[in-house]
Amino acid sequence: MEQETILIVGAGIFGVSTAYHLAQQATDPSRIILLDRAAPPSNNTLAASSDINKIIRADYSNQLYMELGFEAISAWKSHPFFHDAGVYHQSGWIAMDEKGSDIPRRIRGNFRNSSHNHDSALNDMTEDEVRRAWGGVLNRTDCTPFGSYYFNQSAGWADAGKALQLMLQEAVKLGIRYESAEAKRIVLSSDGGAVQGVETEAGKVLGADKVVLATGAWTSTLLSSLEDSLHLERGARVEQQVSAAGVCVPHFQLSDEERELYSKLPVFVYGGQGEVIPPTSTGILKFTSTTSFKNTVRTASGHEISIPVEDQFNAPRGLQEDSIAAVNARIPQLLANERKPDYYRLCWDSISASQHPLISRHPDSRLANLYFAVGGSFHCYKFLPTIGKYVVNVLQGVGNGPEKDKAWSWKSTGENERGVHESLVPQKEFTDFT
Repeated sequence: MEQETILIVGAGIFGVSTAYHLAQQATDPSRIILLDRAAPPSNNTLAASSDINKIIRADYSNQLYMELGFEAISAWKSHPFFHDAGVYHQSGWIAMDEKGSDIPRRIRGNFRNSSHNHDSALNDMTEDEVRRAWGGVLNRTDCTPFGSYYFNQSAGWADAGKALQLMLQEAVKLGIRYESAEAKRIVLSSDGGAVQGVETEAGKVLGADKVVLATGAWTSTLLSSLEDSLHLERGARVEQQVSAAGVCVPHFQLSDEERELYSKLPVFVYGGQGEVIPPTSTGILKFTSTTSFKNTVRTASGHEISIPVEDQFNAPRGLQEDSIAAVNARIPQLLANERKPDYYRLCWDSISASQHPLISRHPDSRLANLYFAVGGSFHCYKFLPTIGKYVVNVLQGVGNGPEKDKAWSWKSTGENERGVHESLVPQKEFTDFT
């Protein structure tokens, strides 16, 4: 029996990881097509996955993601192409938890109940100890909102864009076919009973037996015209599953002296308000807050969807001011002598109501060969080495276990649960800051 052709649209973490894991099993990897707007071996600089660094940790208040986190950490350490390139850095992390929050207790409980038994990796700290540690970098931090602190030595960070490139290169070596073009629309078969493939901006149609959308924040943009042609109601549209959300991230170019000092920091997470990752080898320090936003537009059929803004490096004044206020509360010395960030980036991802990814087949029978691997929700990068094997199972009709299958399924309208990354659910519009 001839191997089916699988087209994966989007070379972010979901797309690359899926292509890699598919290729490891395939008898003919050339029938796996990975389509992205960027040419290999570089990855798309617009995608959330393409970044200078990302946090790698298992500290979750949700047991499922704690176990997935430990699985991913093991893979970050053991995969030869990650290990040899030194892209994973086990710096540990310091968590500053807001007063009244139950998250530290829930995380502690998960660590105790984890099959990995890593509770011993957590070390409580006092505010004074936090201020004095790591060369005193956090000595001037406003700790008013926080009631507890702990250090976890098992966490760290990865060179995000470089790691993604490495896995992409491995997939290409295994024999997948990489196509560089902008996806324009999903094409139905002549009888309208299935997806034929994807048409590019140049008019080329890439056909496949199965199509996987790993298109992140651009998912509604790509799918909305097809949803219109099928007259799908609001509740049946992908925008009700995942939606494009952005955050504004200021970046500072540190001096050599500053880089040496700030490199002593572990990953620094200040409650549900944001995070700081140690600087890169070139001295770039990234500061992230949790002020997120949508960019809502109305489609030709009158449906509202959120889409990324085209210019990711031009932050409006309102977002700049919001970012400066966050930096000033946590590392005020970065702003001494009226210093400003050297540049900003508007980072876009797709986010779901519960911050679970959507790893599922489309429920409409006319789109039964259309699959989703989206919804990173600003926390799924760490699963790059492993998430693809779960997507492959869905493509092959194999369950990932009741808990994962339920968490990653297409949700009915009105379903609700406490999210795993609640602080990043957008409450504002991009236009609120312009």
